[in-house]
Amino acid sequence: MKKLSTRRRHPLAAVVVLLLALAATGGLYAVFAPASKAQADESAQSLAIDEGQKLYSVGCASCHGTGGQGSTDGPSLVGVGAAAVDFQVGTGRMPAQQPGPQVLKKKVIYTQAQIDQLAAYIASLGAGPAVPTKNEYGPEGADIAKGGELFRTNCAQCHNFTGKGGALTHGKFAPALEGVAPKHIYEAMQTGPQNMPSFPDTTLTAKNKKDIIAYLNAVNGDDTESNGGLELGGLGPVSEGLFAWVFGLGALIAVAVWVAARTAKAKKS
Repeated sequence: MKKLSTRRRHPLAAVVVLLLALAATGGLYAVFAPASKAQADESAQSLAIDEGQKLYSVGCASCHGTGGQGSTDGPSLVGVGAAAVDFQVGTGRMPAQQPGPQVLKKKVIYTQAQIDQLAAYIASLGAGPAVPTKNEYGPEGADIAKGGELFRTNCAQCHNFTGKGGALTHGKFAPALEGVAPKHIYEAMQTGPQNMPSFPDTTLTAKNKKDIIAYLNAVNGDDTESNGGLELGGLGPVSEGLFAWVFGLGALIAVAVWVAARTAKAKKS
């Protein structure tokens, strides 16, 4: 019996068949297509959290605990959110230099990229206020008059009616708001750092916060003009009352002395 001849298959034949099958079902695109934007964002976020955890372990864990749970030297950071980190670290208040009644603003030691990484790690520990966008704290669409009304109602008791700051009890103080970045003012209202109460959106809406920031920029901006004459630092009734007593009463005494001297001279003559 004559033996039937067989053809040998090419080694790449199976690969070609597989690729054709994938192409027919759309699987070829899934194999060779680049990662989706969502996957890329997730990878970048995971990397930021990992880098932030490293920075946290070096600069923050000694006070706030290895997992952000807090200790006798620092409060818990679980649930404070990225906004609190961006404010505290972005203004140089953290890491704290020394204990005291109030942590002072100082030179920032982290880059903004590192601050973002720290914020990403802390945000991963628990939900909290996010870092606001420029659209939230920018001047576009803000109502300056409404902002002034809100500021005088909610903030002037501590910060003075133009944001010049003021003294509190036990060595604490409300800092001046002149020159503070709008983003940090927004974050302070969101998170309530140190002695300041927080103003969530249920108390002051995002629009309210924008209005307040616009008001502060209007009264403390580079182009601000005083239409009320000598403003005496804008510190309010304390400085104005002192001015009245020192110069007003002093002028009255000078006039009384002059009148007495003139009267005595007239009697002698």
